[in-house]
Amino acid sequence: MRTEISKPFFSLYIFHCSLILFSHKAFSDDEITNKGISWWCSTTPHPDPCNYFMGRDPDQHSVPKSNEDFRTLTILSALERATDARTNAQHLGCNGKDKKETTVYSDCINLIENTILQLNETLQNIQTNTTFTNFDAQTWLSTALTNIEICRSGSQDLNVLNFSSPILSGNVSELISNSLAINGALLDSNSSMSSRKFPGWVTPGDRKLLQDLELATRANVVVAQDGSGQFRSVQEGINYAVSKRVGNGRVVVYVKRGVYRENVLVSRTMNKVMLVGDGVRYTVITGSRSVSSGFTTYSSATVGIDGIGFIARGITFRNTAGPQRGQAVALRSASDLSVFYSCAFDGYQDTLFVHAQRQFYRSCYIYGTIDFIFGNAAVVFQSCIIYVRRPLVGQANVITAQGRGDPFQNTGISIHNSRIMAAPDLKPFVNSFRTYLGRPWQQYSRTVIMKTFIDNLVAGEGWSRWEDSDFALSTLYYGEYQNFGPAASTRDRVKWPGYHVIRSPKEVSRFTVSSLIAGRAWLPYTGVPFTAGL
Repeated sequence: MRTEISKPFFSLYIFHCSLILFSHKAFSDDEITNKGISWWCSTTPHPDPCNYFMGRDPDQHSVPKSNEDFRTLTILSALERATDARTNAQHLGCNGKDKKETTVYSDCINLIENTILQLNETLQNIQTNTTFTNFDAQTWLSTALTNIEICRSGSQDLNVLNFSSPILSGNVSELISNSLAINGALLDSNSSMSSRKFPGWVTPGDRKLLQDLELATRANVVVAQDGSGQFRSVQEGINYAVSKRVGNGRVVVYVKRGVYRENVLVSRTMNKVMLVGDGVRYTVITGSRSVSSGFTTYSSATVGIDGIGFIARGITFRNTAGPQRGQAVALRSASDLSVFYSCAFDGYQDTLFVHAQRQFYRSCYIYGTIDFIFGNAAVVFQSCIIYVRRPLVGQANVITAQGRGDPFQNTGISIHNSRIMAAPDLKPFVNSFRTYLGRPWQQYSRTVIMKTFIDNLVAGEGWSRWEDSDFALSTLYYGEYQNFGPAASTRDRVKWPGYHVIRSPKEVSRFTVSSLIAGRAWLPYTGVPFTAGL
């Protein structure tokens, strides 16, 4: 097994018994008449922080009158605590600290600011947006919670806790978890994906961008190492294109063939950015950051994507740190409603960090060894080839490590109509290393593999424990549906309570493009080919 582990467990909690009620239905008006805040809090998974932070205001106008009122108040409470946590962390500061401390501080400040953004966006849409759905809210709240846990993870990566403690000890996670439970009840009771409208930032002009063979000639900015473009740096090209954007239109950056040795960030203020390369063999963005060189897993990414609606086509994202350097991310994405089409992700441990939100990967190539597709996004990989590489002696390969830490997060990894195969460096040594489909990074880890070719490299039991423990074996959800190939037989698969050989199309349909990422509502406007159902 692997010798370097840094991903911590989410803090586990015991559910209040009344959460069962909330998970099945929202309460009627008759049931909640004249109920005080303590009653409302008793219906959440974390009643104590709910009572403490929401019961301090004696003004009766703060007592909810409906399920929707309570949702709004819990989000407001989480937002207040998140804002206080950011202020306390900023007050602590990081001046004069070493590289590890500075890295953790920078990550956690960025993550808590993103959490505040997600909570604000949820509140704003609840109050004003007619196209808003509870499914959207569940996605944004899931992201808000995931951000806090990634701050915790980075602190443990580098064994630096001082600068994250204000964020991790302020009950922010518990209050967001309450909001997820409450919104989840509303989602079950009255949300319908069939009524979902296209997001406002998607325009008809985006529809065939990915299918346009002449797209590169219409780019806003051209990046080229040979000097034939406006910039030699991908980051400089993106920065310029966004700064010159007219209105809310998409900006297209054409990256000509070449190997670009740089770390790139598409920040959360850079929405609707599209990167177009000359193909995965020719346009490569590469870096070599790793946890071993003083970065967190989060900050090790060669390319980080946070802006909404990101699209990439024909580019390789690479991390060359190598198998000896541990966690080293090629691409990290928290871009909601994002598409990666005909791209490659090249690394070893932790290659592709599908951090958060709704993501779609089509006709892509993913290379790695340990946990090399990981994170807590709602993500579908369709018609992709997953190549498992040769690890270090004594290690085992694990393809996925999904990070769902709350049962109400609408996240998961879905691998559909794809191929799982040994990379050329592993092929001669397939019998010397164990390879698994996944293992539970967090308590409610959720991964489904369906209609996928599984070659003979995968071990018969299919799935691995985390650290050889019984952690999450009854709370995870791992499923396989109509896979084929030499190692697709489920006869010798693990017998965990959370593992499922799925036979029902209705059950597995929850993990399709249409259901898991609401793809029917937004993917048609990107022009990427996709299969909505099975």
